[in-house]
Amino acid sequence: MDIKNLLENEIKNRDYYKVSEENPDPILIAQKYKDEKISLICALFAYGKASLIVKFLKKIDFNILKESDEEIKKYFIDYKYRFQTNLDIAEFFITLKRVGSLEELFLKGYKKENFVIDGIDTILEEFYKINSYDSKGYRFLIGNRYKGKTKGSSPYKRWNMFLRWMVRSDNIDFGLWKNIKKSDLIIPLDTHTFNVSHKLGLLNRKTYDLESAILLTNRLKIFDENDPVKYDFAIYRLGQNENL
Repeated sequence: MDIKNLLENEIKNRDYYKVSEENPDPILIAQKYKDEKISLICALFAYGKASLIVKFLKKIDFNILKESDEEIKKYFIDYKYRFQTNLDIAEFFITLKRVGSLEELFLKGYKKENFVIDGIDTILEEFYKINSYDSKGYRFLIGNRYKGKTKGSSPYKRWNMFLRWMVRSDNIDFGLWKNIKKSDLIIPLDTHTFNVSHKLGLLNRKTYDLESAILLTNRLKIFDENDPVKYDFAIYRLGQNENL
């Protein structure tokens, strides 16, 4: 099996970039606003059924980010989303309201070694510093800080998807951030992509973690060293092929 041609043909022959009301995706909301904080909200709530994610995000008036802590808590009193209570959601918005530029925070960590996980960790460090709120739902939503070991660490799937949106620029990704190399991005590895990559022979490692996400990304760099994450959707679509 010529994996590179298979992936390239998937990119060329299918409209896999198409997202619409009929084929919902949280990036629909992020594209509408093209704002780094709203995009992060869309990315971090992107777990579960896509239609329900979009339904939840559509209900939110993102102008609430400009209001007081008390107003934010009142606004979300009747909201909940899967593992997040109304307070988890409100506190996340309060955190985002308090924080400055996400891009500037990210670059602080990223520039050390051009490792995007360091950039994510710098943002998380600031999140936990400016808001002492903590709960299982809140921690699940924003993630735990990176402990310096790729093996056994979270693949940071939703964060890496957010970075794909922010850094790449094409039919779907809208490239708001200009100072990060596409070649440094890590594929947003979820269990579906993980399983399909094994079927395609792109990945042999059995553990679903950050190490596997990096290994898969490095394998894809053989096909395109400057933009390995462009194959993200192609792998996803190939996984929908029952004959794979």
